[in-house]
Amino acid sequence: MLILKRIVHNTIWGGPKISSLAGVEGDKIGHLYSLYCREGISNEILNGEWKGKCLNEVFPFFRDEFKLNSCEYFPLTLALTEANDNLSIQVHPNDEAANALERKARGKRESWYFIDAPTSGTIINGCTCVNEAQEAQMIAQEKFMAMADTLPVKVGDYVFVEPGTLHAITAGSLVFEIEEGADFTYRFYDYDRIDSKGNKRELHVEKATSALDIRLKSKVKTYDGQEIKEKTYTTKLINETPFYTNESSTLECFTLVKGSLSCESLDVPCGSTIMLWPGETLETSAVKLAFVSKIREDSL
Repeated sequence: MLILKRIVHNTIWGGPKISSLAGVEGDKIGHLYSLYCREGISNEILNGEWKGKCLNEVFPFFRDEFKLNSCEYFPLTLALTEANDNLSIQVHPNDEAANALERKARGKRESWYFIDAPTSGTIINGCTCVNEAQEAQMIAQEKFMAMADTLPVKVGDYVFVEPGTLHAITAGSLVFEIEEGADFTYRFYDYDRIDSKGNKRELHVEKATSALDIRLKSKVKTYDGQEIKEKTYTTKLINETPFYTNESSTLECFTLVKGSLSCESLDVPCGSTIMLWPGETLETSAVKLAFVSKIREDSL
């Protein structure tokens, strides 16, 4: 198993909730990354033979074992995410658009489990446009707020965002986020916010338009004790004591969201992920809320 050190990511729209929940400092935390594997930013490993190294450094040593040869980096990103303000109205590319726009094989799929619901009771989800002509008119006139449809959500809801869907979590939301490890987010509108240097954040209207599919809208699901399966990953809410990994050929990523956990003489804080090899076990009697996420083997 690999116990990963959390990464704090401050954002223009972040807030103080993650600080209180996970015991980290900061009042503008947007993400607390429990698993992030990229060049230049990746979780430090806190145990075992690779202690002190970062996940992106050691991934090549076990990539073949789990049939992840096609992946440059570990292909999941896991995080606690807080929206103290509305996130930008945005879209992620699907695989075809990612290849056309970025010369990358895969786009970005993501899911949210709502720990705290948005203040408004809704998130941005899908388009109000009824056809491509109306879509083109709204984009040309920069009527992005009018173009954005909404979806009611509450605590305990799960929402999957298909690539190509117009979307954004809104102010007050605190979510556990599961997403493919891809860095493609195209913004239509960012509420004219100004960063610490007095600049508006970059928009990507041309790419966003190319990636957008006005037919797509997300739906709310709830965990019923079973895995929720998406195209490239699965996730489930854990209430097993202790937790045993499945007898499979892939890694399972255990993320602690509420409660406490000790492992290999380490106190594992909230917002941490432990990567588990097949057949490994965790004592989870003090865990109040946790998730297990893994790559779907049939998607590789």
